[in-house]
Amino acid sequence: MTDTRLNVYLVCNAKYHDTNFARLELLKLLAEHEDVWVRVAESYMDIDAIKASRLLITYTCDLCPSVAEQEGLAEFLEGGGRWFALHGTNGLLEFTDGGELDTPDRAPRLMRLLGSRFVAHPAIQQLAIRVRDPEHPLMQGIDEFEVEDEPYYCEYSGSIHTLLEADYSAPSEGFARADFGTEQGPHPQMYVHPVGAGDVLYLTLGHSRGKYDLQPFVDVAPVQRCAWESPMYYELLRRGIRWGIGTHEVRGHS
Repeated sequence: MTDTRLNVYLVCNAKYHDTNFARLELLKLLAEHEDVWVRVAESYMDIDAIKASRLLITYTCDLCPSVAEQEGLAEFLEGGGRWFALHGTNGLLEFTDGGELDTPDRAPRLMRLLGSRFVAHPAIQQLAIRVRDPEHPLMQGIDEFEVEDEPYYCEYSGSIHTLLEADYSAPSEGFARADFGTEQGPHPQMYVHPVGAGDVLYLTLGHSRGKYDLQPFVDVAPVQRCAWESPMYYELLRRGIRWGIGTHEVRGHS
């Protein structure tokens, strides 16, 4: 029997999100590939294991790698690694004295690696998702679709190649920069960002929340699954995994 093991490193630790649900769903999708061997973590601490992996997948929110870990992530990408970043990976949060949610730029190198930095989001809403580049290998056969999710306003850096986009302009109530992005658009929902010999594939969709994930602010909250209730979202996840382990051989501008 041939040893064709593919190491995948999954970091799943998203404040105010249902990490347990997302971890389980991603592991089930990874288990569809018999050669994939997954290591699961709650942080970027084991950079050596990340650099020994074919693919890094992250479902995080307000998880900031240390300076040394950011250096290791840069080496991972520049050496040809692939990073499939989901939803809040580019979001770092803090509350102001007035109780507003702020998103400080306290890890600029991380955000340059990712190609974007989360700033704010309006309320969950129905989104019409358009394919920006239908000829891209990751987008072939996908048509416009609708999904309910948490739309992101982000600042972008470097060279990103947008695959999916959507229009929205509602203000982000409760955020320090409530009007950011409202006069911009369309907003990328999935893009590829080349870094050295490697790539980041970023998919902003995928909000989820369990009933206890807003504690200590709220004792019990409504369960939210958003895009996770859409078969098309799972198709995007499957394509992202195949891209990451090498069965979709594409680069950021191919």
